Amino acid sequence: MWGGKGVRMPWADTVIWWHCYPLRFVDAERERIDTLGDRVEHRLPRLTAWLDYVIELGTNGLILAPVFDSRTHGYDTLDHFRIDPRLGDDGDIDALIAGARARGIRLLFDGVFNHVSEDHEIVRRALAGGPHSPDGQWIRWVDGYPRGFEGNLDLVELDLTHPPVQDYVVEVMTHWLGRGIDGWRLDAAYAAGPDVWRPLLGRVRAAYPDCWIVAEVIHGDYADFVERSGVDSVTQYELWKAIWSSLNERNFFELAHALGRHAEFGAHFRPLTFIGNHDVTRIATKLLEPRHLPLATALLLMLPGVPSIYAGDEQGFTGEKTDGSAGDDAVRPPFPESPDRLLPFGRDVFARHQDLIGRRRLHPWLVAAQIEVTHLTNATMVVELRGDGQRIALGLNASDTPTQLPLGAGSVRVAEHSWAIG
Repeated sequence: MWGGKGVRMPWADTVIWWHCYPLRFVDAERERIDTLGDRVEHRLPRLTAWLDYVIELGTNGLILAPVFDSRTHGYDTLDHFRIDPRLGDDGDIDALIAGARARGIRLLFDGVFNHVSEDHEIVRRALAGGPHSPDGQWIRWVDGYPRGFEGNLDLVELDLTHPPVQDYVVEVMTHWLGRGIDGWRLDAAYAAGPDVWRPLLGRVRAAYPDCWIVAEVIHGDYADFVERSGVDSVTQYELWKAIWSSLNERNFFELAHALGRHAEFGAHFRPLTFIGNHDVTRIATKLLEPRHLPLATALLLMLPGVPSIYAGDEQGFTGEKTDGSAGDDAVRPPFPESPDRLLPFGRDVFARHQDLIGRRRLHPWLVAAQIEVTHLTNATMVVELRGDGQRIALGLNASDTPTQLPLGAGSVRVAEHSWAIG
């Protein structure tokens, strides 16, 4: 895609992602029953059938949560080189990659490299050899026991500083880039810290300089993480929290503060922005006032950064994340076999997404726009976006009454719980 003044933009700056959780999307079993892995269920074609829907929405990127062989939810990997047999096999993933490429859809895989299943062969060898053996040095230990990620003993942490582990991760990443994907989401990248990633990613980029890599980072100094790790982007959790929290509290001062931070990050890199993903309560449920959903959507799709839409949010799906073994079920539901089987209740939300995505496509400079808040009260705000010699003003009204907001040369009457662009 071309930006303003005839300048060709990096491909990642032109992508709006659709984020999908494949195992639940295709209604796969919760757990692998065939421990020997002989049985394969060819369910990935069910996801491939949604690629035209991705285009219809206006998006042109697909982020896939884990697709590799795993024990249960995908984040307990058994084999990084094999597609989960509950999803399919090499032929199925090749067809998905080819289908995406034919439609101009970029593809991002979820790289779960910080930890593996306790049943992974790496862990089995480490346990057999002990902490001080060559095999034992592949994993992290605590008091003679394998260290579990965030206390989950079934998720054993790899030692990403160990050269053979680095070789292994580089091999996995370059293998799938060679198969046709465009980049990686690094799951739990924050756990090992930024410095361990730079030598790994330097080797990956030497082989695939055009790949795009985003790190899952929740708290901390995002710009510092990008600088030290060598990733292209991080997940913008600060903005996610500020969007729903400021709307729930009717406190746009919180959002204004977060936008200041967002502008600082944007001066260094392109944050991955979102209002939903597979790890959090659906935005339509998170908002106390359902009428605020259009405001949250407008903020996602008009603010600078690289937007990601969690599959189903564009249909107004609801679902609350809870504690417990089934705590993610509500936010990771099965989808119909094809888009034409969707219930009609989300059509207005879908059309709103299409409209906003269309507006963003007309102004590709928004990915790196400068931000200025020019009007601010608890329940109303005007955010001015500038770039490439152009200007857009986004007016937000979270109050219960229509309000005159200063957009452009004059004021515009903005209905309650809605937005306007000037």
